[in-house]
Amino acid sequence: MAYVDIVTALALLQFIVFGFKVGRARGRYGIKAPATSGNETFERYFRVQQNTLEQLVVFLPGLYLFSHYYSPLVAAVIGVIYLAGREIYAMTYVKDPAKREIGYALTFLPTVVLVLGGLIGAVRALAPLGR
Repeated sequence: MAYVDIVTALALLQFIVFGFKVGRARGRYGIKAPATSGNETFERYFRVQQNTLEQLVVFLPGLYLFSHYYSPLVAAVIGVIYLAGREIYAMTYVKDPAKREIGYALTFLPTVVLVLGGLIGAVRALAPLGR
């Protein structure tokens, strides 16, 4: 489980870094809190952070479910793909949101695999009870 815990900590740290980037963009582009609009580049940084939060809500439980029913090591490897996907998504979204597909796919697909794997594992764990 240590691998899964490391990936979890890295995902949370990545989210924190994205938050710092939003703060830096606020200063750079003169966007005073609580505003979340007013400069397109700032809005891109803000959307990266918000989209990451939206993804974390599904990714983290999926990571733990998959690791519980299958393999912590495989879950962690899939989690590393998610982390790389988030970085690619962030870089491409800030430059040109229309080119975010690869980063988004490398975020979304691992998350779906983790959640579905966890669900299938849980259903299989119940199967002996239904016999």
